Amino acid sequence: MASIKDVAAEAGMSVATVSRVLNSHPSVSPAARARVIAAVETLGYRPNAVARSLRTDQTRTFGLVISDVMNPYFTTLARSVEEAARELGYSVIIGNADERPELQDHHVRTLLDRRIDGLLLSPTDGGSPLILDAARAGTPMVFVDRWIPGVDVPVVRADGREAVRDLVAHLHGLGHRRLAIIAGPAATTTGSERVDAFREALGAYGLQLPEEYIGQGDFQADSGRRVTEAFLALPEPPEVIFAADNLMALGSLDAIRAHGLRVPHDIALAAFDDIPWFVHTDPPITAIAQPTGDLGRAAVQALADRIEGRRPQSVTLPARLVVRRSCGESPTDPRSTT
Repeated sequence: MASIKDVAAEAGMSVATVSRVLNSHPSVSPAARARVIAAVETLGYRPNAVARSLRTDQTRTFGLVISDVMNPYFTTLARSVEEAARELGYSVIIGNADERPELQDHHVRTLLDRRIDGLLLSPTDGGSPLILDAARAGTPMVFVDRWIPGVDVPVVRADGREAVRDLVAHLHGLGHRRLAIIAGPAATTTGSERVDAFREALGAYGLQLPEEYIGQGDFQADSGRRVTEAFLALPEPPEVIFAADNLMALGSLDAIRAHGLRVPHDIALAAFDDIPWFVHTDPPITAIAQPTGDLGRAAVQALADRIEGRRPQSVTLPARLVVRRSCGESPTDPRSTT
């Protein structure tokens, strides 16, 4: 492999000048920069990233720990993070927590040991001492989608309250009155927030959310099946099941079909976190969509700002209701999409 000395010899310049060009130093003349770049291309020179990190105390690497790589929402989020980081000259190492706090902490510890420049994290719970210690120690960090209350870390997330109100208004307009929710883990901010928003939205129409209509899930499909089974066994099952994430919605759909029931003729189904698959189900599923790509890009920018000494603010973007046909909508309804 060619070294920086080889590049200097090829370009007929000092090693110091070559180094300034490679590090985009503004003092280098355009002519000198052109000669160095030509030499780099001729020799196929590639900087040694490990050696550079030791000199600059930077690895140009982000860590991203997501809650569940099998969840299409987080897959899309990871892709947008990787693309945005690459545009800024950073690489991304991804860890999958699989909704398990101990696995989350394993990935965080490993990433910190590898001297990443900053960490993007969607916490699986709110009580990890490792994350709290890292935040107090000043580790550049940004929470994405979920957050830990009381921790002084920027949060990039979507606000789904208005979209949940829109959903309940939509369901009420279709004549539905018995509405149930498959909730995410109460230990996560998104789990508790979506239940609170749903209850508040129901209250605006004088509707209650009885305890038997709150099923505790874990943001994974099996819990959607289990909770739906319990709802269907009630003396008075709900008319609508609102799953607080996409995987639980798919699990719920499986359970409904296993009982020989049809959506929406026998029971309606709606979901938080829209995914491309929902347009291909029969019927297409009404859902709340988050601006996932924008969230990923905003999180990367916030972390880069934090690393470079700026003080990024938290970012909250709106979610929106996507009306399809899983709640009894008419195919001719102008709001209905496919």
